[in-house]
Amino acid sequence: MILYAEVECMMYDGHSLKQKRSIIKRIMAKLQNNFNVAVTELDYHDLWQRTKIGVVTISTDLTHAEQVIQEVLRVIDTYPELERTITDVERL
Repeated sequence: MILYAEVECMMYDGHSLKQKRSIIKRIMAKLQNNFNVAVTELDYHDLWQRTKIGVVTISTDLTHAEQVIQEVLRVIDTYPELERTITDVERL
């Protein structure tokens, strides 16, 4: 099973693209290291207050893949610098 999540977030405390990229890189590294998922910033590269992150996991078991994606979303929610606004999860 391949599960894919697109996560849009607003960043209210950041005041520059440099600060945004620092936060995004930290989040992406944590997700990759802790959950062994593929992560990238998909959209809004030139806006400091908004981002869209894509996360993909592959598993032989749908339940396991869903658990991984849910844990990833929980970790994203722990960052006070951003607020998750729109989340789309698809099975590919």
